[in-house]
Amino acid sequence: MSGEADREVGVHVTTQQLVALEGRARDLTFIQRARSHQQLAGRMQSAMRGRGLVFEELREYLPCDDVRSIDWRVTARTGRPVVRVYGEEKERPAIIVVDQRINMFFGSRLAMKSVAAAQAAMLTAWRILGSGDRVGGFVFDDQKVSEVKPHRSRNAVIAFADRIAALNRGLKAAYPAPPSPEALDGVLRQVAEIAQHDFLLVIVSDFDGHSETTRQLLLKLSSRNDVVCLLVYDPFLLELPSSGEIVVSGGRLQAELPLSKPAVRRSIDKFAKDRGDELRAWQRQLGLPMLPVSAAEEVAPQLRSLLEQSAWRQRRR
Repeated sequence: MSGEADREVGVHVTTQQLVALEGRARDLTFIQRARSHQQLAGRMQSAMRGRGLVFEELREYLPCDDVRSIDWRVTARTGRPVVRVYGEEKERPAIIVVDQRINMFFGSRLAMKSVAAAQAAMLTAWRILGSGDRVGGFVFDDQKVSEVKPHRSRNAVIAFADRIAALNRGLKAAYPAPPSPEALDGVLRQVAEIAQHDFLLVIVSDFDGHSETTRQLLLKLSSRNDVVCLLVYDPFLLELPSSGEIVVSGGRLQAELPLSKPAVRRSIDKFAKDRGDELRAWQRQLGLPMLPVSAAEEVAPQLRSLLEQSAWRQRRR
């Protein structure tokens, strides 16, 4: 029995394993100040809105008020100086999107991309709940989408973990459904219907099948919300062996790739480079973080290195 359980490590996750990540999420934050130098990260720096101020009321200007708070349109209309009053933002609801399609069922070392995505999503969910905000999300595979509405509740996060684990268990080599590259766009459309403004949106995916439609949806979402993309990848394509053959599958069809042939290696190298360049271009154009998470390494330490720790910032001040 233990041998069977060992073989499952990194292949599938359970609800209990995802719930157990709660303690490892306490020192994460979603404001990145340091630049990332990993191969897929490019040169980026996040511009997160964070907790800010929300409009409360208009009132007459007082001598102690900052002149920058004057609402000049209302002042011109009323003929007397009027200021806009803001209060501290109380909460920011968050939605986490988790990709569990068959394209995520690949891993060359430590874990499948689907497992790394599940762990990254749950570390994110626990941290957001710990900050006092509502959190929910969408989990999707090639056939269906499962939604948990945002709540400020530990039970809601556990329910989210259960949905992730359920779809994760369905991934296997003999996957019954054909791959669905357009499924990501479908989920982003659902998110756009809910996240009208000031949400934190965390998208955990390998972005397989991304298109111009995907870019436009992310542009729309990022114009009104904070969007963080956790790009889950396996380093295999970045570090191809010099010889031998590999068998790749799109879910139903399989093909052998002879890595000893230069033309094959060049084609694979070009595919990996073009894909990385395109995603980095999106990052620059949309102004959103696209943070690389490797399935070949533990997820929690990677997130800590990508997302500056709140406690570290406090000590530096």
